[in-house]
Amino acid sequence: MSVRRVVPDIRTESMEQSRDFYGLLGLVEVMDQGWVVTMASPTNPTAQVTLMGPDATATAQPDLSVEVDDVDAVHEALVARGAKIVHSLRDEPWGVRRFFVLDPSGKVVNVVSHR
Repeated sequence: MSVRRVVPDIRTESMEQSRDFYGLLGLVEVMDQGWVVTMASPTNPTAQVTLMGPDATATAQPDLSVEVDDVDAVHEALVARGAKIVHSLRDEPWGVRRFFVLDPSGKVVNVVSHR
């Protein structure tokens, strides 16, 4: 298994203000689905932040996202270790397969692969 990127997920009540703020830091919008916007460095595209309103399919809000090459293998390993899954493994309509798991400090981690 390999990790492709780790991205902080920032909850926001004002998507436009947050987008403007991170734009002033030099990040550009690379994805906008309305409720979630990803901003990235134009010179280092894996340097990103994700801005989030309420999640489209989950009741929990993730604190960070970890993109892996094999989400099913990670899910299997975490379940075998007794990790608490708070959003079940599923294919989402926007082209990712993901689940949410609690880390030992109670942070919600979105583990994701692109299809």
